[in-house]
Amino acid sequence: MTLTVHEAAAIEQAATPQLVLDTVRDALIAHAHGRTTVPPPLHLQFPDADGDCHVKAGWIADAPDFIVKIATGFYRNPAQGLPANHGLVCVTDARTGQVRAVLDDRGLLTTWRTAAAGALVTHAMARPGASLLAVFGTGEQARLQVEWLAKLRRISTVLVHGRSRDGVRKLCEKFAASGLRARPTRAEEAAGADMVVTTTPAPAPVLYAAHVRDGAHVTGIGTDMPHKNELPPALFGRAALIATDDHDQCLHHGDFGHAVRAATVTATGDTPVGFLLEKPVERPDDAVTVADLTGVGAVDAALASAVLRELTRRQS
Repeated sequence: MTLTVHEAAAIEQAATPQLVLDTVRDALIAHAHGRTTVPPPLHLQFPDADGDCHVKAGWIADAPDFIVKIATGFYRNPAQGLPANHGLVCVTDARTGQVRAVLDDRGLLTTWRTAAAGALVTHAMARPGASLLAVFGTGEQARLQVEWLAKLRRISTVLVHGRSRDGVRKLCEKFAASGLRARPTRAEEAAGADMVVTTTPAPAPVLYAAHVRDGAHVTGIGTDMPHKNELPPALFGRAALIATDDHDQCLHHGDFGHAVRAATVTATGDTPVGFLLEKPVERPDDAVTVADLTGVGAVDAALASAVLRELTRRQS
């Protein structure tokens, strides 16, 4: 039997924003209820190239497929005219073990899954009227976090903070081109927004807990390996509600784990994000809330299966 390989262009057409958002939301809810199988991720680091690789797998109970995914991030690539992220997904029949297809998405589904998860969680946990958004980082994920959140709620202004002035300027221009008002800002001002999203591979916190305003929500996206750390432990100590996409992963290599090891929060102080997507909790207007997202293999599985079904439907 010939192995079917689907190219990135076809995958991009099939993975509509609504399909991605709906699938990611349902998968995170399933994961919160324990209806998934997710082994620990495999991590590889390439310090000389400023790169890393994640191998993740996952399955949702009763789903026809499971997946094994390779996702890479090589952060010097943009200077060489190459994308920072790449990868592919192997979709396998959960009843026979036969490989059904390879989605040669070049990291697209991982990128969009991450954007959708961040947008869904930020929207669910932020105050209903929150509209001032800050993003730390200037890469593709920074752009997508903002653009996907804008699909879910009104954003008045985007504050952009990053290490590169040129990167900040270019990202603000991209937001302006998509109809969003954006401007560069200092880290202290960015941390004081209604909603804060961090999207960096930083090895040390990118903001101070004291600069986060009462009533704000903060979502950390970039800490997906033990040596990374975007959010300060003290911020978790201030939080009235802490949400994680996967408790064990976030404890092992997320910002939540750094906070637990710093003794600013207990190891049982988190709530699965899926529960909050299923039924948002009421929050005091002055409460600080934090979400730590490390990426869940079962969500990758659900999205890959949904995209493969759509590709098959379009070809029939």
